[in-house]
Amino acid sequence: MVPQFDIAAMEALVRTYFDGCNEADIEKVVACFSPNAVHYFPPDMYGGPFVGARAIAESWARAVDTLGSSWSVDSFIGDASRGIAVIEWTHFKQFEGKLLRGDEWYLFDPATGLISEIRAYYASPQARDLDRLELGGFAYEDRGYAMEPVIRHSR
Repeated sequence: MVPQFDIAAMEALVRTYFDGCNEADIEKVVACFSPNAVHYFPPDMYGGPFVGARAIAESWARAVDTLGSSWSVDSFIGDASRGIAVIEWTHFKQFEGKLLRGDEWYLFDPATGLISEIRAYYASPQARDLDRLELGGFAYEDRGYAMEPVIRHSR
């Protein structure tokens, strides 16, 4: 039987995570994650994925201190039957006068209800020097994602 998640609890946990990030409260952020959680990013960002609840928390606390970072959850969609959620967010890098927007996919641990994985997608122009525009370090093939075109076109 597939565990049923609670949408309100999932959203509350994501918002608590963002509150902890904004407060640079490492323990509050750690408490939102499974110990071995992974936060994936586009290639060449932050030196690769953040691995582990504490690494995730410490990285965002550093961003608050060095960049004046703050974040908002702009929208939330959850699927209780699958234990997944998608959010839109805004990241304000106040010391640099920058604003970033994007989406994140959240996976929740069925045993604990905590966040086990985040996949971040940024709203930005396509990097013309890359042939593959996908998350760095994410095991697409192992997870059953398409690796070849469904229809091959020839010219």
